[in-house]
Amino acid sequence: MSPSSPLPTDDASPLARLIEIMARLRDPAGGCPWDQAQTFATIAPYTVEEAYEVADAIERGDLGDLKEELGDLLLQVVFHSRMAEEQGVFDFSDVAATISDKMIRRHPHVFGDHNYDDQAAQTAGWEALKAEERKAKAKGGVLDDVPAGLPALTRAVKLTKRAARVGFDWPSTREVLDKLREEIAELEVEIEAGDRAKAREELGDLLFVCANLARKLDVEPEDALRATNAKFSRRFAFIETALAADGRTPDQSDLAEMDAFWNDAKAAEKAS
Repeated sequence: MSPSSPLPTDDASPLARLIEIMARLRDPAGGCPWDQAQTFATIAPYTVEEAYEVADAIERGDLGDLKEELGDLLLQVVFHSRMAEEQGVFDFSDVAATISDKMIRRHPHVFGDHNYDDQAAQTAGWEALKAEERKAKAKGGVLDDVPAGLPALTRAVKLTKRAARVGFDWPSTREVLDKLREEIAELEVEIEAGDRAKAREELGDLLFVCANLARKLDVEPEDALRATNAKFSRRFAFIETALAADGRTPDQSDLAEMDAFWNDAKAAEKAS
């Protein structure tokens, strides 16, 4: 196949066309050198990045961007599937069939004749089905299939949620808040002692409890932190704009002045 071979036609379905495009990009004879050189490991970071960009488009409420970012994410699935197909392991059809089978298996109340009394019973049934799947994969532990590669806060939520579903959980947020105060006190002790290693450990414990609190409040911590990051960026931009009006930059100001502008930014947001 030469580099000037005709483009895939629109005759096929959009998905079939995308799969064909990826096959051509990976083709040793006339494909793209960059695409040909990639592996599962080198593409994995892009897969994670595209998932975050989907979340960002949702956060901004930009449906036009969401459409584009979902396409980028779909390309990642097609890319991994193509590499697996080249190794004779599986292809895109196998991926689609696997998730379809899983969704049918996990929803017997929709695709079968099983009935759940309420949502709690459905959740218990879901966990029982997943436990059977873990057993079939020789992953018998409750936490065994929580991916280690997840963002740390997200994984902390999943770990505590999984443990909570088998009864290992605080009764309410009050106990979590008590634990949060306890972890803050322990962190303060290590900071005062100047023990950096122990302070790091206590900070991890503190963040883990924060993730657990987010779960109890039914808040996604990554989303909450993402919103706070955006708020910080927005308010710091206000500071930069205010200083620029005087012909200055932040490094030509001081904390007291910038803090005053920060409060002005907060007041402006509340007034809007």
